[in-house]
Amino acid sequence: MGKITFYEDKNFQGRSYECSSDCSDLHSYFNRCNSIRVESGPWMIYELPNYRGYQYFLKKGEYPDCQHWMGFNDSIRSCRVIPQHRGDYRLKMYEREDFKGQLMEFTDDSSNIFDQFHYRDIHSCNVFDGHWIFYEEPNYRGRQYYLRPGEYRRYTDWGAVNSRVGSMRRAMDFY
Repeated sequence: MGKITFYEDKNFQGRSYECSSDCSDLHSYFNRCNSIRVESGPWMIYELPNYRGYQYFLKKGEYPDCQHWMGFNDSIRSCRVIPQHRGDYRLKMYEREDFKGQLMEFTDDSSNIFDQFHYRDIHSCNVFDGHWIFYEEPNYRGRQYYLRPGEYRRYTDWGAVNSRVGSMRRAMDFY
């Protein structure tokens, strides 16, 4: 089980709200979020309700202001704890929507998907095992996206604004 505390002001000041499970709408608990403490996790936090908008991956630690989690603003409206997974990690990426075109299977982290797959754009993905974090840029930079086991027929299914996937890592690397 995870534990995360949201604070309205920087440096863990102001009203706070503690959460230990997924929450699809945090708006009724606080107006803004300017600092966060993650006591156990990791977590994915979202700019908008219902796990939409910018996504930010947070491992255990303290985030005294939104720049520490690479936030674009003080709006955090939903959160999801990333469950610990014991076992294999496996996914397939496709160059086109609906699992078409060239594919490549991954079982481990990749700091530069283009070096391995020779495609900069990934249009669909099937996560068979484990929980993964996709990054828009190589070397685990840029926008972040959380993928649970399941089918993602187009990049918008994992909440992306474009089809670029530069790197990815297994969420287990953060426990």
